[in-house]
Amino acid sequence: MFTRWWTGNLFKRSAAVVLSVSLLTAGGCGLLPKEAEEEKLPSITPPTISKKPEYEVTTTTLETKVSAIGKMLSLQEETMYFTLDGKRLKELYVKPDGKVKAGDVIAELDVDDLRKDLRNKQLDLRKQEVAMKETLRKKDEMTPVEFEAAVIVFEEFKQGLADIQTEIDKATLVAPFSGSIVGLNVQKGDLIKAYDPICIVADNGKLTAAAKLDKDELAQVTVGMPVIADVNGAGQVKGVVKQLPSPSEENGNGNGNGGNPGQNGERPERPEDFLTVQLEKMPKGAVRGTLLSMDIIIKRKENAIVIPLSALRSIGSRNYVQVIEADGTKREVDIELGQQTATEAEILKGLTPGQKVVGR
Repeated sequence: MFTRWWTGNLFKRSAAVVLSVSLLTAGGCGLLPKEAEEEKLPSITPPTISKKPEYEVTTTTLETKVSAIGKMLSLQEETMYFTLDGKRLKELYVKPDGKVKAGDVIAELDVDDLRKDLRNKQLDLRKQEVAMKETLRKKDEMTPVEFEAAVIVFEEFKQGLADIQTEIDKATLVAPFSGSIVGLNVQKGDLIKAYDPICIVADNGKLTAAAKLDKDELAQVTVGMPVIADVNGAGQVKGVVKQLPSPSEENGNGNGNGGNPGQNGERPERPEDFLTVQLEKMPKGAVRGTLLSMDIIIKRKENAIVIPLSALRSIGSRNYVQVIEADGTKREVDIELGQQTATEAEILKGLTPGQKVVGR
């Protein structure tokens, strides 16, 4: 009886323990935090080492040029100016780009005060002439000194009249030859200063390409060198250097128009101030003042061996390149340079066409 009770009781306790463990296990799994998922790292690509460019040694026609910006000028042109100072411009008979013929009046100054003075003195001259006739009649009654003094006074008066007429004549500006009006920079009523440019008369039938170069560039240029001019709106035209600027401009007094400076100190431009180029043909539509660019070819060599400048290496006075051999290896080779352009260098010694060199 006791054994049966104990066995049954033990069975119940064992079942309770198993049930408790099961519940505890199930409950514990619900309370524990979830494990973190393993982070996926991106694959790392090793950096590629950039390959230096390779160039083939070639031949070409190599030209060294001096470039300049210029314009079309007339070989026959003249800057017009008044020599009277402080007068108003009374009349202007021309317009910008207008045509004139030799002898045409371009402009006039207001010199009414001089004309009035001239009329008054002409009336006085009549009185002086009457007095001079009386002096001649009384010459025998006068000493030689008295007579000579009277003659001098009369001649001085006549010279005064001539001087006034000369000043009046200066008030009229006349075209020296047939041409076009260029650079007109005054208008009626302006106060005119002596030797200030009024306009330029230019013969468009005698045009030439012209440019100014600095001292170093000019030292490389000689008459007869070939030129390629690119005239604005008319394309490229071939030519040759015809004339270099006058060297006297650097050593002169800086005055314009034969030594006559303007009141503003500026010297009017003249064809002699420019390097001029004789073109094979005149560009269509070109006029005085048309802008252009030009390349003066100071050196030219056919079949020159060249490499890009980016393949040239220098250390001090040494010039060398890295040559690629047939098996892919590289070796340094010393070279002798010739002329250089903005993109290429001529090789006089050290390389032959077809070889390959390494760029930087």
